[in-house]
Parts: sequence; structure tokens; C-alpha cells
Amino acid sequence: MGRRVSARAIPPPLELICLKALWSLGAGRVEDVRQAVAATRPLAYTTVMTVLERLTRRGAVARRKVGRSFLYSPEVSRASLRLLAVRDLVDTYFDGSESQLLDFLRERSSEAGAPVEAVQPAISESRLDTALL
Repeated sequence: MGRRVSARAIPPPLELICLKALWSLGAGRVEDVRQAVAATRPLAYTTVMTVLERLTRRGAVARRKVGRSFLYSPEVSRASLRLLAVRDLVDTYFDGSESQLLDFLRERSSEAGAPVEAVQPAISESRLDTALL
């Protein structure tokens, strides 16, 4: 069985929303992040500031002083976070077995009427991290 991923390593939904905004911005102030997420999730300035501070304490985001405000930038990549999330999924729901997850995906795609050929190239890989990323 694979190693257990810490639940703390995967950000909760609100932190993930702000992290996604930073990935697309590259770096930004609190207001930049707030505006980036406003279309899908209008948040107060103080809420975004608190979330970014949490991400900074966890090491997922770095901050540096620029003038009178802080500039935040992601320290964790989208790909590395996806790997953690997929590993957690495999460990939690598939007893650590990547092949069980791949079998499940094959079964679901055929049940849903999706042509198996459409997902076959991705799920025929021997390693889950390359198949799902």
C-alpha cells in the first residue's frame, strides 16, 4: 500500500480557489486575487487576505513586501498538488491500488456510453500520475 497523504497537504476548497487564481496570475496582491475569483466566488477583501495568510503559513504561497502591500506567489505547482490529490483518492477509496482506480474509470466510461477508445490512451498507462495529469 502507498504512503498516506496528509489531509493538511491538500488545501480546502476556498484556499484552492485562491491558489488557482495565483497560478493564473503568477503573482498578485490581495485585491488582484479577489478580483480574479470575483466572477465565480465574490469574496470580501479580508477573507482573501486571511486565506492567503493561511496558504503562506502552510508554505503553499510566498509573500514579499512591495510598497505598502504584500505580493503573493504560489510555491506549490498545480501538477504537484494534483499528484497529492490523486494519491489521496487512490489511498482513501481504492486501498492504495492504482489499478483499481483505472479499472473503475474503464468501467464507468463504458457504463456512461462513452467510447472506451476515448479514455483508453490515458488509462492504459502503467503509472497513474502520468495517466491523470
